[in-house]
Amino acid sequence: MGVVVVERQPRQKERSSMEIGECEEPTRTRTRTRTSGLLARTWRSSQNVCSWKLFQTLAMGQGLGLLICATAITSQYLATSFHVNAPMLQSLFNYALLCVTYTSMLLCRRGSGNIIEILRQRWWKYLLVGVVDVEANYTVVKAYQYTNLTSIQLLDCFVIPVLMILSRWFLKTRYRIVHYVAVCICLLGVGAMVGADLLTGREQGSSSNILLGDCLVLVSATLYAVSNVCQEYTVKNLSQVEFLGMVGLFGTIISCMQMALLEHREVAAIEWSWQVGLLFSGYALSMFALYSLMPLVVKRSSAASVNLSLLTADLFSIFAGVFLFHYSFSGLYIVSLVAILIGFIAFNAVPTPSVQSDASSSSCQESHTNPHLEPEEAAAGNAAAWTENDGKAGEQREKWGGRCRASRPQRRHEESKINWNAVIEHSTKL
Repeated sequence: MGVVVVERQPRQKERSSMEIGECEEPTRTRTRTRTSGLLARTWRSSQNVCSWKLFQTLAMGQGLGLLICATAITSQYLATSFHVNAPMLQSLFNYALLCVTYTSMLLCRRGSGNIIEILRQRWWKYLLVGVVDVEANYTVVKAYQYTNLTSIQLLDCFVIPVLMILSRWFLKTRYRIVHYVAVCICLLGVGAMVGADLLTGREQGSSSNILLGDCLVLVSATLYAVSNVCQEYTVKNLSQVEFLGMVGLFGTIISCMQMALLEHREVAAIEWSWQVGLLFSGYALSMFALYSLMPLVVKRSSAASVNLSLLTADLFSIFAGVFLFHYSFSGLYIVSLVAILIGFIAFNAVPTPSVQSDASSSSCQESHTNPHLEPEEAAAGNAAAWTENDGKAGEQREKWGGRCRASRPQRRHEESKINWNAVIEHSTKL
């Protein structure tokens, strides 16, 4: 019996080390998985910087900036050369074009996409969106009568933090550290642009009531943020045509009412000519193209990304003003443009996932596989896929846990068998 005791002690220590090794194996596996996941995310981010999709998003964003530049130039000509100050009339032409184009498309639809069904289900929501959009355009133009261009350029950036907060609350967008750093880089670019304006002495607007003008700019930025969040939700979940059609319909009605109440004297005082008509047409067509293309860019990226790209619109207006209105030029404008573009690329290099996008990833893969899949079936397949993945993960955890729990008695049984064989062999020799 003494032989048995002597042989069991070393084997007991060996068994303990093997048990510890097997129980630590899942921990080492998880560590390797985390390291490989970090390297994979870094590699994907480096690929996203040079991707064709990012280049397309950048080009489309700068195209939107050029359209805003066109609206600024036409408005500048109307105000300085022809003394026209009727922002609601200018917006009315844009909303009328949207109504004629996209609301007519809704009239030709059938089923739940018809304009009658849309108005029956959510008319009040689009009414609020129309009010927000019209007043956002009106307040920012009105602010030029009370404050200067520098204050407007600085305070108009308030739309970006408000938009990110609203996206985090309502769209469940998850921003990372790189996104906040990218926004700060863009805002530094705006600061360089404002500094260049101060150095060159380019001051426009009035200074009669700076506090009121600054408050109007902040109100306009907040309204723009609300409108952009509603646009992103509608475009990614419903339809671009539905959003533009409803905004055009309610925007036309609200603009007509507000113009009749607030701008009837200014409209009556306009001296119409072919130049004035051409400028109004250029403004309306530029705004129509901006409203039509912006949902496409929002669908590819996000509303926050689009607003970051629109920060270059003021720079494009300045570059055009150097040749058209003889503005002074400063090298800080180039620095500002480069900083804004770098911030925009950094913001889009890392995706901004949301709860909705994560939940619909598997259903999107299923819809690509089967294009005839209905939304309800896709959602059901999505839930089933998540349930299956959770079940597999639970089985894996149970496998590792059971292995660690069962290793001790199993090893004891094997050791006991080995020791009894040794006893029998030793007894036979004796």
